[in-house]
Amino acid sequence: MKTKHTKQYSMKILYIHQYFNTLEDGGSTRSYWISQELIKNGHEVTMITSTRNKEDHTSIKSIDGISVIYLKAYYNQKMGFLGRLKAYLGFMLKSTITALKQKNIDMVIATSTPLTIGIPALFLKKLKGIPYIFEVRDLWPEVPIQMGALNNWFLRNTALWLEKSIYKNAKHIVALSPGMEEGVLRTGIEQSKVTMIPNMSKIDHFFPRKHNLELMNKYGLKKDNFKLVYFGSMGLSNGIDYILETAKLLKSHTDIDFIFIGYGSMIESFLEYCKTHKLDNIKFLGRFGVEEASELVNFCDASLVTFANIPILYTNSPNKLFDSLSAGKPIIVNSKGWTKTMVETNNCGVYVDPESPEDFVKKILYLKNNPEELVLMGENARKLAESTYDKSILCAQYTKVVEDFFSKK
Repeated sequence: MKTKHTKQYSMKILYIHQYFNTLEDGGSTRSYWISQELIKNGHEVTMITSTRNKEDHTSIKSIDGISVIYLKAYYNQKMGFLGRLKAYLGFMLKSTITALKQKNIDMVIATSTPLTIGIPALFLKKLKGIPYIFEVRDLWPEVPIQMGALNNWFLRNTALWLEKSIYKNAKHIVALSPGMEEGVLRTGIEQSKVTMIPNMSKIDHFFPRKHNLELMNKYGLKKDNFKLVYFGSMGLSNGIDYILETAKLLKSHTDIDFIFIGYGSMIESFLEYCKTHKLDNIKFLGRFGVEEASELVNFCDASLVTFANIPILYTNSPNKLFDSLSAGKPIIVNSKGWTKTMVETNNCGVYVDPESPEDFVKKILYLKNNPEELVLMGENARKLAESTYDKSILCAQYTKVVEDFFSKK
């Protein structure tokens, strides 16, 4: 689908994202919105991604103007290291073959993770001379190295070499946070080759409005309880155990609820923890598409954006942070990086010590007992989303990067 535009050229863009999500899928929809902006500006977008379910087969679908090629390369967060490696390599091989078959491609956008997503882009550059933009969503392989998941000397050094090769050969690099940008620059890449465009708020999808009491009743939530929401991935890196320990300390406060929306590799152990400690103040609601997730977040009082206390995770640019801003929710963060600076500078949330559930409890009770401050922080969050981080602003910036560097090729 092409729309009328004023540019003198139109590009055919190949977009490679192993975990591409539509609005119905839930999760990160950044690539969807960037694709929509590129289409609006007169460009064609073909997306290469992986199938949603283990039973799905390779297929091609047209989704809101995007030609989406789903490759049978199933991945699940519960997979162990070898299972994940197999999924990564399987998608890398299939996406490379598929990418090489595409005709008349002008530009490639490859978005991590995993790092192997850059390999098909490298092949297209080397064999066909097609430039690519590489998007850094996590500093791989530094994240798995610091988390202890990449201890093999050969694999670690191969991954570090691959990282530098992908960065070096990219026409341009987009980093999702200041910390990620610094990480790219530390590999020897010049500043002019890197642009920082963080994750995006969606002010027309997450926004303050009247509470959906019917949905609240459906999930057995008390109307007048103080509700804290965590929504997103629930894996080793997300600091969920820290939230659970805090909830245990607040067990006697029957007017405080912790609500979890999403899914992840550790969810079974989290459910077992809650059962063992009889934590009735925690509700795991499951995974939802954007619209229902927005309704659930809207009737909560504050949002939790937590990570394990590992330095490399301070660089994260989590979707839930920006959707929480958009929803007008005060945000509780526990990372010492740029998100701490953001919430404190803009008075749209608070920082809690990642090693102290007691500090977490103290900050939660402060917000609960100071409703005027809670409202002010929520209003500041919404203003920040509207003025700085909305997708309409950042997708336009992204499209300009794509067009500027295509014109220089």
